[in-house]
Amino acid sequence: MSVESEVSLDGKKLTIAVKGRFDFGSHQLFREAYERFYQAPDTYVVDLKEATYLDSSALGMLLLLRDYAGGDAADIRVINCSADVRKILAISNFDKLFDIP
Repeated sequence: MSVESEVSLDGKKLTIAVKGRFDFGSHQLFREAYERFYQAPDTYVVDLKEATYLDSSALGMLLLLRDYAGGDAADIRVINCSADVRKILAISNFDKLFDIP
């Protein structure tokens, strides 16, 4: 399990890539991925392309990111979801809180 973050050259977009299990064990790494930047980006992208598992604590971490990024005004995209992950997000109504293309 790993969490990697990359900020765009202009500093306006932060991409957080989760690899492996997205569960409570990745809580600290996930928080550090977005809290360690001095200037908050305009857009956050959570890339789940290599995430193999997602549980309720991962959903909670996404909500914490949303609060940190400004709540309803936050621009957060959850991309590259597998069919199973997309289903979990839809059942949890996260498709109403996040942009999930």
